[in-house]
Amino acid sequence: MAGSNEVNLSESKMVVPLNTWVLISNFKLVYNLLRRPDGTFNRHLAEFLDRKVSANANPVDGVFSFDVIIDCSTGLLSRIYRPASADEPQPNITELEKPVTSDVVPIIIFFHGGSFAHSSANSAIYDTLCRRLVGFCKAVVVSVNYRRAPENGYPCAYDDGWAALKWVNSRSWLQSKDKKVHIYLAGDSSGGNIAHHVAMRAVESGIEVLGNVLLNPMFGGQERTESEKRFDGRYFVTVQDRDWYWRAFLPEGEDRDHPACNPFGPKGKSLEGIKFPKSLVVVAGLDLTQDWQLMYVEGLKKAGQEVKLLYQEQATVGFYFLPNNNHFHTVMDEITQFVSSNRE
Repeated sequence: MAGSNEVNLSESKMVVPLNTWVLISNFKLVYNLLRRPDGTFNRHLAEFLDRKVSANANPVDGVFSFDVIIDCSTGLLSRIYRPASADEPQPNITELEKPVTSDVVPIIIFFHGGSFAHSSANSAIYDTLCRRLVGFCKAVVVSVNYRRAPENGYPCAYDDGWAALKWVNSRSWLQSKDKKVHIYLAGDSSGGNIAHHVAMRAVESGIEVLGNVLLNPMFGGQERTESEKRFDGRYFVTVQDRDWYWRAFLPEGEDRDHPACNPFGPKGKSLEGIKFPKSLVVVAGLDLTQDWQLMYVEGLKKAGQEVKLLYQEQATVGFYFLPNNNHFHTVMDEITQFVSSNRE
């Protein structure tokens, strides 16, 4: 099946819960409709099919949200999620940015997935995921609505992530009692990739990021790995899919050994001797790009950086969207512990 665009949905159906299978299979069907062979993308249809939700200042399950324009020149928007007590009334506009009250509050800057082309900060599935992160981690979550490929390729997503980080770091109302903003970067798929590259800029600029949480991060390279050959088309994703998205995102004429795709590849930048944030890397054992994710972990280790690998052997892409499997709860517990370690 290698090199084809066919997916064996029956095999994946035997591995994941039914509602997860339906959810990701629908994504796969829609994604195939949106990508065009000439490298263009049907953005109008994508926006029509993507179920979106508005921000809600009325607390729901202990979380309220509101949207903020971070950069008027690019239209960059972020959605802020904050915890609220059960009896807390809907805040008025002057209370949305009231100072955090706990001694140490993790601020998680979240980058949604979608292979750089799909989804947004107001996609229903990511709105729900961010609310869950607030609930589990007792954190404030800032979900970044970065510009997407192919209309806005490299480095637009990284530029938007960097703008969001600088904005968060400058907000006095996000400071904990020690007058610091306790920042973590997180993301899934392309969002995990963005988190890494924004962290690189933070290191170079001196902004402190306490940690990175990468869920099935989207990395790759020119070489075809064993997992790409073994899992091509077996669990929702094909190698051909991945190649299309990299062509859509990378600069014209560049291959998959570009540092954006392959950070520890032949064109990559060494992390030895620099203070890179600690990392939690979550890898699904049925993800065809897992070899690249594992090589990323090894690259961090070889550079002397602190990294924890959480390998979920029987998990597929997107397992963290629904709390209907043990993998979901394991990952949420790990993330909670990871962002809480600096509270002590």
